[in-house]
Amino acid sequence: MKLPISVKGALMPDAHVGYGLPIGGVLAAYNAVIPYGVGMDIGCRMCLSVYPIPPGKIKSESEHIKKILLSETRFGLGEFNDLEDYEILERNEFREIKFLKSLQKRFAEQLGTSGHGNHFVDVGVVEINEYSELVKLQPDEYFAVLSHSGSRNFGSEVCKHYTNLAREKLELRGEAAHLAWLDLDSEEGQEYWAAMQLAGDYSHINHRIIHQRLSKAFGEKPLTIIENHHNFAWKEKLATGEELIIHRKGATPTRVGDVGIIPGTMASPAFIVSGKGNEESLQSAAHGAGRLISRRQAKKTFNYNQMQTHLLQQGVELLGGGIDESPFAYKDIREVMNSQKDLVNILGLFHPKIVRME
Repeated sequence: MKLPISVKGALMPDAHVGYGLPIGGVLAAYNAVIPYGVGMDIGCRMCLSVYPIPPGKIKSESEHIKKILLSETRFGLGEFNDLEDYEILERNEFREIKFLKSLQKRFAEQLGTSGHGNHFVDVGVVEINEYSELVKLQPDEYFAVLSHSGSRNFGSEVCKHYTNLAREKLELRGEAAHLAWLDLDSEEGQEYWAAMQLAGDYSHINHRIIHQRLSKAFGEKPLTIIENHHNFAWKEKLATGEELIIHRKGATPTRVGDVGIIPGTMASPAFIVSGKGNEESLQSAAHGAGRLISRRQAKKTFNYNQMQTHLLQQGVELLGGGIDESPFAYKDIREVMNSQKDLVNILGLFHPKIVRME
């Protein structure tokens, strides 16, 4: 908040320490963007597809579903060899911005894939208790797929490159160096903004490929798809009429009419929510449960058998995953949701049953 460009800030209930802004940090700035205020996984998002498939099939056909998840998703360094050509691979930004050209090959190789860490593709049950015009699902239980991933190596390289440019330009040192900003009227600022939009579109298409492949394998079209992103910067007007750049690093947009998903852990529900447009939080809410302890600490503290026992008790089957993503390493999602009743309405729940991670 001491930065000369800062106007207003907010911290979400899932917040924890990160480079630049904390994860769960929201910052409004005048005509400037902070690459590490957006984050390395630019445009990281949630995507939920809800199907007209009886949810009982998750149990009765679990082996078949697991085979589909393993064959139709790729994580980490995995690639697809059977993808069609997508328009995004030939976007003008690759011709107009020299730095992005060097990333084009990896951009293409990682299309349709998921990252590591807390990224996942889950099959589970959506529970709707009350009809909402925003979701348009009748009260019932539904078979569903929920994914979490972002812009892969592309977003990471964009963040680092433009942070370095901003740092050199401003001659910042120490912790402030992680918050180096670019004026949006500058050439570098315009380049970063264009690269950020491209990374967001890339993340969107990655999820759509994941869900299209799974839909084809399941032999069904979704009844509805809900998608929202975090790790991004938006041009928004406050109630005062001021246009500001709103950075949401690990925070969900919750303007009136916004619909999104706030996940818990692999052993707890994700919440389908709509925004209340609370100005005090800069129209934002948590993007997940939030970590209690670091990945390194989790590996030292917990063991795999302990995690598997807990998952079994919750009726969850894990494909891949590591101790660093143990449910015990996260805050209680219900407590987090209880802390933000003034920010979101709860429209439904997603209960994970088969979890696919790296």
